[in-house]
Amino acid sequence: MSRRDWVYLSCLLAPLFGYNLLLKLIRVFEQPGTPGFLDTLALVRSDIFFNLGYVVLWIGLFVAARRGPLRWLTVFLFHVATVAVAVATTSAHLYYQETGSTLDYGIILYSIGTPADISNIIFSVATPTMWALLLAVILYAVFGPWLVTRSIHRWQDWNPSIRPMEASGIVALSACVIALILVSASLEDAGPKRKSKSFSRDAVVNIVVSQLINQARIESSIKKASAHTVAEAPPDNTSLQSTKNTKKKNVVFIHLESTRAESLTPYNETIGTTPFLNELAGKSLVAENAYTIVPHTSKAITAVDCGIQPHLSSQITEAQPGGVPARCLPQLLKDKGYSTAMFQSATGNFEDRAAEAKNFGYDQFYPLEKLDKQGFRKVNYFGYEDNIMLKPSEKWILDNGNKPFMMTYLGVTGHHDYSPPMTRYGFKNYSSDPMLNRYLNDVNYSDHFVENIMNLYKKLGIYDNTIFVIYGDHGEGFGEHGLYQHDNTIYEEGLRIPIIIHDPGRFGQGKKVQTPSDQLDILPTVTDLLGYKIKGNPYPGRSLLAPTDKRRTLYFSCFDDFRCMASLEKNMKYIYFFGNKPAELYDLSKDPYEQNNLAGKTPKKELDRRRSELLQWYAKINAMYDEYTASPKKNFG
Repeated sequence: MSRRDWVYLSCLLAPLFGYNLLLKLIRVFEQPGTPGFLDTLALVRSDIFFNLGYVVLWIGLFVAARRGPLRWLTVFLFHVATVAVAVATTSAHLYYQETGSTLDYGIILYSIGTPADISNIIFSVATPTMWALLLAVILYAVFGPWLVTRSIHRWQDWNPSIRPMEASGIVALSACVIALILVSASLEDAGPKRKSKSFSRDAVVNIVVSQLINQARIESSIKKASAHTVAEAPPDNTSLQSTKNTKKKNVVFIHLESTRAESLTPYNETIGTTPFLNELAGKSLVAENAYTIVPHTSKAITAVDCGIQPHLSSQITEAQPGGVPARCLPQLLKDKGYSTAMFQSATGNFEDRAAEAKNFGYDQFYPLEKLDKQGFRKVNYFGYEDNIMLKPSEKWILDNGNKPFMMTYLGVTGHHDYSPPMTRYGFKNYSSDPMLNRYLNDVNYSDHFVENIMNLYKKLGIYDNTIFVIYGDHGEGFGEHGLYQHDNTIYEEGLRIPIIIHDPGRFGQGKKVQTPSDQLDILPTVTDLLGYKIKGNPYPGRSLLAPTDKRRTLYFSCFDDFRCMASLEKNMKYIYFFGNKPAELYDLSKDPYEQNNLAGKTPKKELDRRRSELLQWYAKINAMYDEYTASPKKNFG
């Protein structure tokens, strides 16, 4: 190549190499504890090999395409590919800083499928500095080499012509072979065992590997572990049978968005965020060890409303026609003469919530678009403060007051990016961490919201004839285990939630349930309180009124595909990362904050058993959905 070619290539490849390496080093040193030199080298090894391979590849291609249309095509592809690498690396870096999770192919695919939802999130969290950085990277990648090369050419009188070289084909081929070897070396994980393989890999490499290699290996592992697994029979033929104890009370679900148990006073007496809920819990049924199954709203409400495990897939299949293999509580109660409605302070198109509500059996759905926004504040990128639902729900109750009803208030105030309406109930200092403090003020807002609902029902004279189910859809991480938000927060801060059931006059001194519980237990508990028996295929949950069973095993899954799963058995919490990093095991009775990993001291046979049971559960639930959707669609509305 000519000197001009070398300058042109260097002007883009050298900054790209340095930029990618710098972002990785920032992520490495943001980890808890300062890594040593060898650990740091191991964590950036994949990035070094990939970027070296990328450099050598383009040198070879520029040698091979020396002139004419082929050279112009090569230059064009050079810029396009480099911009793509820079954008992918930048996106992966920002995604990791925002969530503590690595960016993989599945997340990108999900984002492409929900462009409106993702764009709202991006525009909410991206700062002007981020946009400026991304724009600068793209502009330089497109125009930088040409401008620099042109400037240097003015200073130095070089001959841009290329001298004939008979061995140019061999040089180009050799460069491509070397590039292939270097990129192949970047695929191998050489990071410290305590770190995930996806974190150790170069960002671009991880996106490719997560699809082409990992998914095939994981699916093979699941198939092997569940070779004799039979799909669970769905409760799709159920109905309610009246008894002598049946009472047609109203049923009200109060959904507390992103609310973890440890941030509520009834579950953590050292924090004063929810004084009203604390008082209410003293005369209610409280599940002290309650969990979500998948820490994501659309999945959680499937468990709550329908009493079945959600589809263990990041795709919201529950919103698709025939996507729920169960008769949900709104459908069961409609058979008994109930009116049903769901109110939501978020936009209706977010994750196709309107279709999901319809599949659950709600007669009417009132998203943000149908609510009067005047006087209310926006609290995040897709919703307004929860009080916006009070007046419309009051009107609905008055219009439908001639028969019992089931209603859901699906709030959104607690959701990231935590912007509580500060002037509504004041702003308190619960934490020195600004982000966590905003979140805890959101939780305090939710306390007032629940109180407002109770006061509304007292005003309408229907409080005593209503069962109130107050629950968190999932928890929220604030870096306790390097994770933020909820989708992949498989630790207690992401999974443990409040479940408080208030049946006025029923639990005078309060009742605390010690049995490990999850959202599947809400449906059978409500039908139990109403005095109904369930006929048909059984729901997998158990009533919270049933005798204590501390031996019960619970299962959980991260939202992102093939990211992580967990099980809780006799206080022992096992976490499996699909081979991405070693398993973890915690004794929650002695280590509730999951700081002492016991996996290294546990026999391999026991870890293998826990892993096998998780994979079988995973396969069984997904098989139920796959078989149900493959059969003729059923309509229970």
